[in-house]
Amino acid sequence: MIVNPAAGRARSSERRLGRFVAALERQGCTVVLRRAGPSPGQVERLAGQAEPGFDAIVAAGGDGTISAVVNGLGGRAVPFGVLPLGSANVLAREIRLPRAPEALASLITTGPVSPIWPGRVGERAFVMMASAGFDSEIVAALSPELKRRVGRLAFAWGFLVRLWHCPACELTVRADGVEYRAAAVVAAKGRHYAGPFVVAPGADLAEPVLELVLLDRRGRWAMLRYATALFLGRVPRLGDIAIVRARQASVAGNRALPVQADGEIVGELPITLAVADRPLLLIRPAG
Repeated sequence: MIVNPAAGRARSSERRLGRFVAALERQGCTVVLRRAGPSPGQVERLAGQAEPGFDAIVAAGGDGTISAVVNGLGGRAVPFGVLPLGSANVLAREIRLPRAPEALASLITTGPVSPIWPGRVGERAFVMMASAGFDSEIVAALSPELKRRVGRLAFAWGFLVRLWHCPACELTVRADGVEYRAAAVVAAKGRHYAGPFVVAPGADLAEPVLELVLLDRRGRWAMLRYATALFLGRVPRLGDIAIVRARQASVAGNRALPVQADGEIVGELPITLAVADRPLLLIRPAG
């Protein structure tokens, strides 16, 4: 189990981790904990160093921790599970992970293993989504300390701050050879975005395809409109939203926008997006 101590709120995360480990041990598991240090890339390195012979690797943290573990595994065919400890825990919502430690431990020890197809931004894998636009600028402006202290409220604060400095984004997206213009793009592998909100209702982790959500309008009022639609669950119904299915895409912009993947900044425009070359094995509830 690879633990990111920076994920979530320290005391509650430690309590939840302790209860989960105890539940696994009661079910006959031998648990080897690997705690990441503060240096960047430590979670990914620990996943890459995991020796053969383990039945599963569990990522204990948020979506960024899961993404780092997936990148560290590098496509190895070892089942991986999740103990959600982070701010948004989008993957946990997507696959409806049980919250109770005993139920989650039972899933890890006996649950089904299903192949899922990550996406790729450049050479980096992502599990749930990657994006460029005003949302990636919000992520770029957030400090890890703020996310740890207030959780999802950090993103709301970042949104309000970003409203007052909102230079226009003009993106050119080429998806499977077809060109589109947009103010922002979300490359979704799952239905959920930023927690409980659904932006790509047709997305499926088990399918080797990306759902590109293209937002057309620019400016402060457009941001407010999209945010309101997000909270009301109406983003897919907006007339100025296009959802395009593609196996690969390129994104360029009128400026060097930051790019986020699974809640972490991974670079800046221009980028290439694609489906990973091979699936990963995820321990998840059936159905």
